[in-house]
Amino acid sequence: MTDSTENSLHHARYPRSNQYADDWVYSNQMGPNALWLTEALTELMDIRPDMKVLDLGCGKAMTSIFLAKEFGAQVWATDLWVAAAENHERIEQAGVQDLVFPIHAEAHTLPFATGFFDAIISIDAYQYFGTDDLYLGYLVEFLKPGGKFGMVSPAMLKEVGAAIPDHIEPYWEWEFCCFHSPEWWRQHWAKTGLISVDHADAIEDGWKDWIRFIDLSEPHLQGWRKESAVSERAMLEVDAGEHFGFTRILATKPNP
Repeated sequence: MTDSTENSLHHARYPRSNQYADDWVYSNQMGPNALWLTEALTELMDIRPDMKVLDLGCGKAMTSIFLAKEFGAQVWATDLWVAAAENHERIEQAGVQDLVFPIHAEAHTLPFATGFFDAIISIDAYQYFGTDDLYLGYLVEFLKPGGKFGMVSPAMLKEVGAAIPDHIEPYWEWEFCCFHSPEWWRQHWAKTGLISVDHADAIEDGWKDWIRFIDLSEPHLQGWRKESAVSERAMLEVDAGEHFGFTRILATKPNP
């Protein structure tokens, strides 16, 4: 649920995110509002100043800066698509260069030591590589026993087969195949036996927030990004939360 500040990103549910300038969010965004999604995850996930956190697929490091500023955690801001030097400049401008360390790496070749992290998060990124049956086994090697892994990603709240529902078929992109329901992710993680799933759900009214963010950010977009946002919004509106939303999942690596 949002408040009455219709022309800003102010959101009654996400008071921490409200502290960040709208223009900063628009200029550094690479998808649905990553600060809202991160704050939704931290409603469940305890992040403390003494923790080392891997932010996997951090994009332009907004989420890493958020974790450092709001919780005082040390964060390794890791992304393939955005250069570490570019993120370093953004991190310095935010004044958290002592807490956030930019890393340029592909998700399958991470340059970290076994058991290095107290927590791993991934916001609107894990779906691009984590649907692989074997990937979780690779990733949790970097997590300490007892450590937490939290993820938020776009979701198909109802799994679809080869027949795409008629009302969303005109907007369907094949990449949507990586969007899955909370229950799909729960089973995908739990069946490995490598991690215990503590929580899996859909963020309440996530599809409405997705539309709202498109409406507010679309004037700041150009070219194919604007065209894509317009199509995405039409799809979300016609679907009205039946299929599309956000999966939120939290798990713990068991102690030996």
